[in-house]
Amino acid sequence: MSDRKAAIKRTTGETDIDVKLNLDGTGEAKIDTGIGFFDHMLFELAKHSFTDMEVTVKGDLEVDDHHSVEDAGIAIGQALLAAIGDKKGIRRYGSAVIPMDECLALVAIDLCGRPYFSFDVTFPTEMVGSMHTEMVKEFFYAVSYSCPMNLHIRLLSGENSHHICEVIFKAFAKALDAATQIDPRITGVLSTKGKL
Repeated sequence: MSDRKAAIKRTTGETDIDVKLNLDGTGEAKIDTGIGFFDHMLFELAKHSFTDMEVTVKGDLEVDDHHSVEDAGIAIGQALLAAIGDKKGIRRYGSAVIPMDECLALVAIDLCGRPYFSFDVTFPTEMVGSMHTEMVKEFFYAVSYSCPMNLHIRLLSGENSHHICEVIFKAFAKALDAATQIDPRITGVLSTKGKL
């Protein structure tokens, strides 16, 4: 198996982002987005997907957190796509139902190369720390379209916005880990079409 690593640099008039990741890591992370709670969520993503990840974001936080979070999602999605490569041997599908205190979240992924995003989550508050909770949806939308995948996120129960965000990131991490695993039974790609 070749190294499943990638590095992406994305620079716009609103953000300057560097992402490095290794799908076959141990969950080590160096994160600096300028948004403390978002840093916390990306640490959770790295740890629970066993993806080594370095993310640096310099964004226009004097405006708000939107561009930084959304553009980070784009860059992380692009890095995932590059690291996954030709998709030969991967399981393609991954899902997880994860509890955290009063919360329960379901995340399902198909790394099919066709973007589709469904998000059924309600947050009781507008903010967690300095991050708008609505940016959780924007982040995962950006990831799902930059690394074209079918991504469904459902909150089955939950009352605390911090817990809701965290359980979603953890469930996505576990589903991503499952979908990107190499299965020795798979020759080529897991599709009757012969292509993903």
